[in-house]
Amino acid sequence: MTTSPSTADAPALVAPRTRRQRGAGNGQLYGWLFMRLSGVVLLVLVFGHLFVNLVMGEGIKQIDFAFVAGKWASPFWQVWDFAMLWLALLHGGNGMRTIINDYSERDRTRLWLTGLLYAAVAVTLVVGTLTITTFDPCIDPASTLSVCTG
Repeated sequence: MTTSPSTADAPALVAPRTRRQRGAGNGQLYGWLFMRLSGVVLLVLVFGHLFVNLVMGEGIKQIDFAFVAGKWASPFWQVWDFAMLWLALLHGGNGMRTIINDYSERDRTRLWLTGLLYAAVAVTLVVGTLTITTFDPCIDPASTLSVCTG
């Protein structure tokens, strides 16, 4: 008497993955790489920022409107602070998104929290970018006219 193998012992047939499914994991890889690389770059940007603002010169006493105006007169410092702003917000936003995905139990809660996070990051990026790119140290607070000549 011959016995046929039962279906429980047979290996399950797996449909071949489509091209779209094979590439689906790349987003996680790119996110992981972004977090590592942006973290290293942020270390340089933040510690450089702290060194210039707090260690060089008179420390915290020197930081006022005139100090920021003098610093942002240089395109180098505008790009430095712009890069620090964008990398910090994208890095922190991505980290918060990961925490929301890990700890929110309901899909609806996850959707709302993620939407609020994206809105907060977007608003902060827009306001910070506008502040850095449109900063004019020559505006007289009493009028809308520029007081700098030249």
